[in-house]
Amino acid sequence: MFDDNFRSEIDALLAPADAQARLFPGEAATRQPVHTVYVPAGQFGASTCTQWGERALALLAERAPTAAALAEAAGLSPELIEDVYPRLITKLGSQPIEDVRVDFEDGYGLRPDAEEDEAATAAGIALAELARRPDAPLLAGTRIKGLQASTRWRGLKTLELLVSSAVSRGGLPSRFVVTLPKVAHVAEVQAGVRVLAFLESSFGLAEGSLRLELQIEVPQAVYSPDGTAAVARLIHAASGRCEGLHYGTYDFSAAAGVVAGYQSLEHPLADHAKAVMQLAAAQTGVRVSDGSTNVIPFGSEVPAAWKLHARLVQRALERALYQGWDLHPGHLVSRYAATYQFYRAQLDPSAARLKTYTEKAASGVMDEPATAQALANAVLRAVECGACDEDEVFRACGLDRSALLVLARR
Repeated sequence: MFDDNFRSEIDALLAPADAQARLFPGEAATRQPVHTVYVPAGQFGASTCTQWGERALALLAERAPTAAALAEAAGLSPELIEDVYPRLITKLGSQPIEDVRVDFEDGYGLRPDAEEDEAATAAGIALAELARRPDAPLLAGTRIKGLQASTRWRGLKTLELLVSSAVSRGGLPSRFVVTLPKVAHVAEVQAGVRVLAFLESSFGLAEGSLRLELQIEVPQAVYSPDGTAAVARLIHAASGRCEGLHYGTYDFSAAAGVVAGYQSLEHPLADHAKAVMQLAAAQTGVRVSDGSTNVIPFGSEVPAAWKLHARLVQRALERALYQGWDLHPGHLVSRYAATYQFYRAQLDPSAARLKTYTEKAASGVMDEPATAQALANAVLRAVECGACDEDEVFRACGLDRSALLVLARR
């Protein structure tokens, strides 16, 4: 029989494996937003999210006043659109933006220091007010200028002013994220962690309350000079603060040499980079977000832009990318419509398989616990984003939210 000495020997041999396992705790328990909206700092205010919802509803009323009209305009399923349309209207009127960033980087540009100082202070005040609004997003934060030498201290001063002004006006949103753009080296992540810890201590904030988001916009963030996956080291260098990895469509493809006419979320290099990001982030609790399309719903091009965006959203969801960027209020229409259509199409078959699994009923499919986990997560995502209701799920599979959370291993 195994005595204590032998058990200690085996435990010592497996200590490195045990240590590695602790780096992969599994899916994060918090809800993931379906998108992130970047708003230039000069255009951001406490009512920006509400205004985006109003503009999206106005565009919907003008260009697709009925469910059938939206199905035709955005290339959506006529069979599912009747259930999707009223949910879309409710969402745009209640929480039109799920994740917002006040942008001081590309969307803001280079301004005189005094002007950016003033904008940073105003952004902090607006974020503090936004946190108290009934239609506040799940997450809110800011994208500062990168930690590269030329922009480092401008970006950090902006962050300090924003946090200071928000704290003085009631506090930051509860899930506050700082986006670091154009990350290329693990030292940038380590410096970001140190800065956030310093700000928490300086302003009396809870330890770990300031979160990091890393924008993957250069190939060096995916592959190191030695050919290994740099993005995996970036995640673990964040010391548990990393909220997500966001793919930067246009910076990345330009850095990889893709000509402008072929820069797209669908480019093979984009798909490869995102796949590496997803594998590096799997089971770490870090979410991966798709990037954006720069084709906006405007003028006579609204139907074409909606069709493109809805197709890209559907494509991303099929590839397990449950979040993306939206750049225009009109994108909210195609974002939620395509997202709701995707989850409602999955609901009945997922619920049926869950019911069979939990009741141990005979069927033509032998699902394992890992498959049940994926099915439960799909149903939970559908409920969380508003695509369906908990009562609807319970009727379909006989499981309430708590039972689904257990199966999903949240």
